[in-house]
Amino acid sequence: MYPSVRPRRLRRNAALRRLVSETEVRPRHLVLPMFVREGATEPVEIPSMPGVPHHTRDSLRAAAVDAVEAGVGGLMLFGVPSERDATGSAAADPDGILNVALRDVAAEVGDDTVLMADTCLDEFTDHGHCGVLDDQGNVDNDRTLRLYGEMALAQAEAGAHVLGPSGMMDGQIGAIRETLDAAGFHDTSLLAYSAKYSSAFYGPFRDAVDSQLSGDRKTYQQDPANGREAAREVGQDIAEGADMVMVKPAMSYTDLVRQTAEISEVPVAAYQVSGEYSMVEAAVERGWLDRQRTVLETLTSIRRAGADIVLTYWAARAARWLREESGGDAA
Repeated sequence: MYPSVRPRRLRRNAALRRLVSETEVRPRHLVLPMFVREGATEPVEIPSMPGVPHHTRDSLRAAAVDAVEAGVGGLMLFGVPSERDATGSAAADPDGILNVALRDVAAEVGDDTVLMADTCLDEFTDHGHCGVLDDQGNVDNDRTLRLYGEMALAQAEAGAHVLGPSGMMDGQIGAIRETLDAAGFHDTSLLAYSAKYSSAFYGPFRDAVDSQLSGDRKTYQQDPANGREAAREVGQDIAEGADMVMVKPAMSYTDLVRQTAEISEVPVAAYQVSGEYSMVEAAVERGWLDRQRTVLETLTSIRRAGADIVLTYWAARAARWLREESGGDAA
């Protein structure tokens, strides 16, 4: 009485497993987030994110070239300024660290990869919020939209191909699109952080950008308990002109990645955030997990859930592993 249905037949060797594999992760699917610190004279590892540095302008250029040679699909730049103020004015300053870095990387790699910029004020404000505050200390949505437009224009002028508005302000995609189009930047794309949750997994990132935040961002980032709300945000951003949409975090929100992939008419990204990165690295350091197998499994799970693009701090390393696995033929 043996079973007539034997799924194991298709697992008997590597060639068969490869033939019937349903989900691919290729270097082109991966985007590398990178941090550049104003005034830095040497790259310094971020303590809570082993292997991820605060770059100098020079080391950023070199790392960008290295990542492009590995085959990554894109680079997402974040700036860490030396001075901040209440309105995050350095964000729109052509000589601000992020805009200078965008010009540096654009000059170095040109159109060989997709150059992305974080379009948010939190790195630049002295209170750490993603927008300007009103007299009661609340984030003023509509005043913030005007500043996002100014920041977006500066980033487009600096050479960014894609802008990533991550502040979760209502109407941010429409406001930025209108500003860019009025200035003639019709071809600059918008990657909307549509479903960005108020997550505990952002902790190490706040180290990475030297966040000045006091309090929390629960009045504008989404409640982790909510799923239908994400669909509403995605639909609104697409209606306002988003060219791509994102779910953030990724690993704890693969159900929302799947939901978004099912309803979105534009490409879907997912951000494997700092806490997701750091908890794996901590386990690897203790010998509890194998880094390469674990990382590639997590990336596969995010792609399997429906993400077309994965932002991950392992992007360059994973791209090399994938090339090695395929004999140098991964794209």
